[in-house]
Amino acid sequence: MPSYDAHVFDITRVIQLAIAPVFMLTAVASIINALLGRLGRAVDRRRVVEAQLAQQGESQEGEALTEVILLARRIQLVLWSIGFAVLSALLVCVLIGTAFLGAYTSLDLSRTVAILFIAAVFALTACLLLFMREVFLAAISVQHPVRPRRGG
Repeated sequence: MPSYDAHVFDITRVIQLAIAPVFMLTAVASIINALLGRLGRAVDRRRVVEAQLAQQGESQEGEALTEVILLARRIQLVLWSIGFAVLSALLVCVLIGTAFLGAYTSLDLSRTVAILFIAAVFALTACLLLFMREVFLAAISVQHPVRPRRGG
């Protein structure tokens, strides 16, 4: 039964090594949740602005059109960011499956696991960069009118 013990040891080792990617999956899921919230708010705001645009006169049409264009860009960035986050999560899932496949077979899949992890990190990095760009666009689009102080 020595081969059985070695096999159990290999599976135990793979489970221990799969814990880090599972934490990465949890982080990616949290990021996707935040992105979906931002997407929902941007879509809702775009609907409101488009409804206002239909009711407004030509004098305010330019500002509303500018906001609709900005909202469309933000929505596009969030969608791409979600896409990269999902890609990262899928790569992590394939990585975990590949690690277990390597433990069940005599194949050395360590290079494949490493490449999958690197690809998942690159996809997550792209997701976060796009997320940062969308947040930046949202922040600079806020216009606060300056009101003079009254009474001293």
